[in-house]
Amino acid sequence: MIIVTGGAGFIGSAMLWELNRNGESDIIVVDDLGSTTTEKWRNLSALRFADVIPKDLLPDLLEKGALAGISAIVHMGANSSTTETDADHLLTNNFIYSKRVASFCIKHDVRFIYASSAATYGDGSNGYSDNIGELDSLRPLNMYGYSKHLFDLWARRNNVLDHAAGLKFFNVYGPNEYHKEDMSSVVYKAFHQIRDKGSMKLFQSHRPDYRDGEQLRDFVYIRDCTKVMAWLLENPSVGGLFNVGYGSARSFKELATAMFSALGKQPVIDYIPMPESLRDKYQYYTCADITRLRSAGFSEKLTSIEDGIQEYVQQYLSIDNPYLDFREKINHTK
Repeated sequence: MIIVTGGAGFIGSAMLWELNRNGESDIIVVDDLGSTTTEKWRNLSALRFADVIPKDLLPDLLEKGALAGISAIVHMGANSSTTETDADHLLTNNFIYSKRVASFCIKHDVRFIYASSAATYGDGSNGYSDNIGELDSLRPLNMYGYSKHLFDLWARRNNVLDHAAGLKFFNVYGPNEYHKEDMSSVVYKAFHQIRDKGSMKLFQSHRPDYRDGEQLRDFVYIRDCTKVMAWLLENPSVGGLFNVGYGSARSFKELATAMFSALGKQPVIDYIPMPESLRDKYQYYTCADITRLRSAGFSEKLTSIEDGIQEYVQQYLSIDNPYLDFREKINHTK
């Protein structure tokens, strides 16, 4: 049996889809489905699993031995808002909760795969190496990134990473992210801007070394993320921290061009001033160094933003049922 925390969320539900695609349905979904306004439950409606448990119950159930036959826990659950200001909330949900789940896995020899974040790298001035020996040099720019960094440090200090895999996801986009609202990807937001207004908004650059729209990000398609996690489940001896990205940086202007192309439209881009509250925390460049992941044995080809955006727009966002559906979508994404 596999437990997926955050199983109704963006990456968690996509991983549930990946497991279904590989013939696995003995899965417990752990999540807080939240209010009716987000309708996050829709991410689960076409997928197969054995049970659902509210997230607050999981640590006690694990510690009491109430769940038997667990082979792996894929821990994607967290408050992922980079603008969250309640530090105690983030500490409780992203750090203390993760420690309890990880401690159970180490004690009972259960495979543990968890979500770290590229937000731990801060402004990137110390690079984007996922070598655990360089964790002490990182300075996250927000409390979300710091909560993830705290757990990475704890995992290293307690030798958790000898047996577990932590994943530093970069800019992930793809189906099942609609409920993330302000935290949804640029791709998701751009689709609705172009559909509703015919144009797309991008931030102006406030640095002389970057032109408007030429700020750079490592954009990674969701199904590449789930391929990495599935591979890690198949290779339980692989441990450590791993960047999960495409492995090269692309500009927002390139992303916009790919969006308009997928929609069969000519690019119309409006450059708007960046809010002053964001300027000191804005990253002008991110790029995942995936050397360690490749060296560990992951060899699958990853998806360019042109191919990923085309699939996302034409096979999901542009249709009436945009959710990952094991039964209907499997042939498109093998």
